[in-house]
Amino acid sequence: MFYYLSGTVAHTEPNMVVIDVGGAGYACHASLQTVSRAKTGEAMKLYTYMYVREDIFDIFGFYDTQELHCFKLLLGISGVGPKAALSVLSVTTPERLSLAIISGDDKALTAAQGVGKKLAQRIVLELKDKLAKGMSDWDGGFSAAVPTQGSKLAEAQAALVVLGYSASEAAMATRGLDAEALGLEELIKQALKRMM
Repeated sequence: MFYYLSGTVAHTEPNMVVIDVGGAGYACHASLQTVSRAKTGEAMKLYTYMYVREDIFDIFGFYDTQELHCFKLLLGISGVGPKAALSVLSVTTPERLSLAIISGDDKALTAAQGVGKKLAQRIVLELKDKLAKGMSDWDGGFSAAVPTQGSKLAEAQAALVVLGYSASEAAMATRGLDAEALGLEELIKQALKRMM
C-alpha cells in the first residue's frame, strides 16, 4: 500500500492528478480541492488511498492527511462509495465538513454531485455519532479541560476530532484560545495553526 506519492505533476483533469514518480505516471482520483493545488510541471506530494475490488484498482490522492481522513470516514458510511466521498470533498474542505456535521447542516452536503438529502442526512447523523463517541473518551488528564457541551470551544474540539486528531490533541490545541472573541471557524483555524 502506498502512503503517499511524491513527484512532478504531469497532467490534471477535473477529478484527477497524474504524478510522475521516477518515470511512472500514477493517475490519482482527486477532489477539486486537491486538483486546484496541482500545477503541471511542479513538485507535489499526495497522500493516497488504494481502492481495490474484483476488477477495480484505483488510487485516490489528497493534498493533506486531513482530507484523506475525511475520505476514509465518509467511506465508512453505508451507501457512500469513493465517488460520492470524493464529490463531498470537492464541494467542501475538511474544516467545513466538520462544521456541517457538528451543526447538523445536511444541506451543505447535498451540493455534492450524487449526494441526495437522505444520504446527506445519514452522513451527518453517523459522523455526529462517531464524533460523540470520540469526544466522550477524553484521556491524558484533560478531563478538567473538557468544555461545556454545546459551547463554541466544545464544537471546535469536536471538529478537530472529526479531522483525525485525538481528543487530547484537540484540547491542547484549543487551550488558551479566546472562545468569546473568536467565531467557531476562526477557533478551528487557530487550533489547526498550532498543530502544524
